[in-house]
Amino acid sequence: MHTTVARVKNLTKIYPIPMRRQKVVAVSDLNLAIAEGEVYGLLGPNGSGKSTTLKILLGLVSPTRGTAEIFGTPSTDYRSHAQVGFLPENPYFYKFLTAAETLKFFGKLCGMGGRKLDDRIGELLALVGLEDARHRRVGGYSKGMLQRMGLAQALVQDPKLLILDEPTAGVDPVGSHEIRDLILQLKGMGKTVLLTSHLLEQVQEVCDRVGIMGRGRMLREGTLDELAADSNRSQFTIENAPAELEEKIRRLAEEAGASLVEAHKERPSLEKIFLDATK
Repeated sequence: MHTTVARVKNLTKIYPIPMRRQKVVAVSDLNLAIAEGEVYGLLGPNGSGKSTTLKILLGLVSPTRGTAEIFGTPSTDYRSHAQVGFLPENPYFYKFLTAAETLKFFGKLCGMGGRKLDDRIGELLALVGLEDARHRRVGGYSKGMLQRMGLAQALVQDPKLLILDEPTAGVDPVGSHEIRDLILQLKGMGKTVLLTSHLLEQVQEVCDRVGIMGRGRMLREGTLDELAADSNRSQFTIENAPAELEEKIRRLAEEAGASLVEAHKERPSLEKIFLDATK
């Protein structure tokens, strides 16, 4: 039985609009559970409530109603964050520091030091492919290098849960592919990953389960196979079929001497599932 690493239950977040006597419901009655060792993709259009959900899990925002827990501890308790690494969409680093100095800075913030921290810095730079840029100031890094640097800082205390907010935002295709491989590598190391992304093809490649949000609610959730099972389309592969059978394929296949080689439910792309759920 898998351990639940992060859970939100009946979560609602309402933001008041000052001076207008109005309110914005960012998240409404959301339920979500992430199992140990899985990669979970939280999807949704802008304004769907994804970022608010992450902020509540990270203890940066308090819920209006409901609960959020990490490792069974309320997210409002700072002790729940000891095993959490976070990569924001646009990570910020001191531009005058090198990669090694940046990781040492974050390591010391986490209470690390000495030879253990020095060894950890070397391991992380090797993991994210920044060994050659170890002594370069991060102010000269490309967007892709900064995102990999962000992953390294999120991993500095060797957390069990990684929360990645748009980890490939603004990254070119090569850098995006490298980050995808890093996420798969982290999964192989036993890490639990919660990520948001607009790159649906990449999500389809790395995620075990997907949740699709819209207007603060969970619209659809499950594995890719479970989401694809709702497709109402079928695909047929027919051998030796003349062109005139296209419109009468099912009824006339045997009469025309064609053999039905394959018939199965079409697996729609995650992009199609996402668009159908959020339209």
